Order: sequence, then C-alpha cells, then structure tokens
Amino acid sequence: MKTIKESFSATYEVKKSKFIAYLVPISEFKGLQDRLKREHPKARHVVYALRYLNEFEQIVENSSDDGEPKGSSGQPALNVLRGEDMINVAVLIVRYFGGIKLGIGGLVRAYGTAVKSVIANSNTFLYEKMLKYQFQTSYTNIQKVEYLLNRLKIERINREFLNSGVKWEIEASRDNIEKFKEIFNA
Repeated sequence: MKTIKESFSATYEVKKSKFIAYLVPISEFKGLQDRLKREHPKARHVVYALRYLNEFEQIVENSSDDGEPKGSSGQPALNVLRGEDMINVAVLIVRYFGGIKLGIGGLVRAYGTAVKSVIANSNTFLYEKMLKYQFQTSYTNIQKVEYLLNRLKIERINREFLNSGVKWEIEASRDNIEKFKEIFNA
C-alpha cells in the first residue's frame, strides 16, 4: 500500500469543464470539502473519495457524488484510489461546469483521470504501520537517545521528565523500533 505525507493538486480539463483534484492525507480531510466550496463558489460540485485504516487495521472507504449523477464521480474516484493501492488518503475534486454535458461515461472518465493525474503528480511512499514503544532512561542518556532517534529518522517523540529519569514514547515502524532497541541496548 502507498500513502502521502503532504497535499498535492492537479487540474484536468475536458470539453471546457475543469476538474481540480486535491490529494490529501486523511488527517487533513475533515472540513476540507466545506472549505473548498467556500474557496470555489462558482464550482458546481466538490466530489470526494477516501480510504484509511481504522484502529482494527480494517480498510474504511467512503465517497460522495455531491450532486453529480449517482455513481458517476465519487465511485470512479474511489476505484482509482483502490487501483493505485492508496491508503490513509482522501481525494477531493472541484468541478467547474463548462457548458457541455459529458454524460455518465464522460463523467466517470473525467473524474477517474483527474484522480490519476493528481496521484501521478504526488510523492507517494510505501505505507508502514506505526507502533508505539515506551522506555525510560536516566538524564545522562538524553543526548544518546536523541542522537539515535535522529539517526533512525524517528520523528514522533514524546518525553516526560520525572524525578527518576526520562520517560520516552516513540512512534515508528517495527523495523526502526527493533533497530533502536538493538543499538540502544548494545
């Protein structure tokens, strides 16, 4: 599976209709459809599709046609996300009507192409499940731990300073956690 860390956009035009696709991490999805409607008041539709993993490692999917004919826009966008094996992402497509009706088949192709173009325009990487690991160190080991975390590119770090030492919680891939344990305990 693939995912993204930052947002991307791409524009696709067909028969004077303009499709602006936004590919965003799932964490940025909430409220984005309403914001795009405010930013594009002359746009007729803001369609979306999303895929993410829930806390039970199940894939959750959803889509909306936002007034387009049923099944002509949200579902084709979701099918592209499935086909590209994207996870923990949402795609929103803003459509400006160009005056020429595209028909159901034309809409399906246009929305699918818009999503493909924004994915092609983005920096994807392989999805890795993140695990949490907690440990405690003395104050004298803070610099050593920070050095190892930086070296392993572990960025999700929480520290709590206690009387007895420092309580750490890191979030990283299984491989990075194992490497950290191996090096730190050596």
